[in-house]
Amino acid sequence: MNKRILWICLVMLSLLAGGARAAVGPQQLVQETSARVMEKLKQDEALIKSDPKHLIGLIDRYILPHFDFERMARWVLGKYWRRATPEQRQRFVEEFRALLVRTYATSLTDFVDQPITYLPFRDDVSKGDVTVKSEVAQPGGLPVPIDYRLHLKNGEWKVYDIVIDDVSLVANYRSSFAREIKRRGIQGLIERLAERNRKVKQ
Repeated sequence: MNKRILWICLVMLSLLAGGARAAVGPQQLVQETSARVMEKLKQDEALIKSDPKHLIGLIDRYILPHFDFERMARWVLGKYWRRATPEQRQRFVEEFRALLVRTYATSLTDFVDQPITYLPFRDDVSKGDVTVKSEVAQPGGLPVPIDYRLHLKNGEWKVYDIVIDDVSLVANYRSSFAREIKRRGIQGLIERLAERNRKVKQ
């Protein structure tokens, strides 16, 4: 999964912002809020270019509340989650969230005008765990399929995984982090993520 696809992923993550209530179906939520968030990015384009921190602020406001980062972190760490201390778990969730947001934040605006197609919703919302399917058009290439896996948590739809072109974001990080843990341990992975996040923030 290359960085360009992950950048597209972050663009699409932003489409789920803006009031993820259980009363609103997940497909409807994505379609109705996509235009709102994209309009905000276009509206603040000049400000974002002059002050990248403004984009981080938009992400913090519109994206973060609608993701279950703890569940994502559990899946990413797999068996190592059980071995981590409560302090390590909390720190990992924080650094993993920062990694997803800050690494690709500055590239969000590159994909504002790319057409998005939403496929028919065929899941059962009563299960409390659904998949919203979409495709992002690519200039001169085939559209990229992106599936969003959401579940109900405390009455709200939360994203816990994204599958891009049949590659799970969680599974992708799980493999790379497992290799890192074998070399450095859980604490070593956390410290490495923290270092990368500091560099990106600077």
